[in-house]
Amino acid sequence: MKQTFQALILIAAMTAAPMAMADTLLIDRAQEKPAGVLPVRGESMHQVETRFGAPQERLQPRGGQKRQWPTINRWVYPAFTVYFEKQRVVDVVANQAGPEEIGPKPPIR
Repeated sequence: MKQTFQALILIAAMTAAPMAMADTLLIDRAQEKPAGVLPVRGESMHQVETRFGAPQERLQPRGGQKRQWPTINRWVYPAFTVYFEKQRVVDVVANQAGPEEIGPKPPIR
């Protein structure tokens, strides 16, 4: 009985190990980046474009239907997406590096 239990534990450990090593979490990669590599909250669109160049894509603005719903602009760069409220950065989100990385879904276009 003891040997059977030990064998089951060994099999479970062997099957779980490859799954744990195969996943790359986006949050782990994002935490490795120094803060100076990303746009900073409050920077203007002009400052972001000066530091990082033109974005790969400028997504359609969202919001703005009412005064209390400001227009949000989104610029996509290879490693991150920048969210602007009016002309200022409000958030920066790291993009998925590849399909094997676990992270946020691609932005709605």
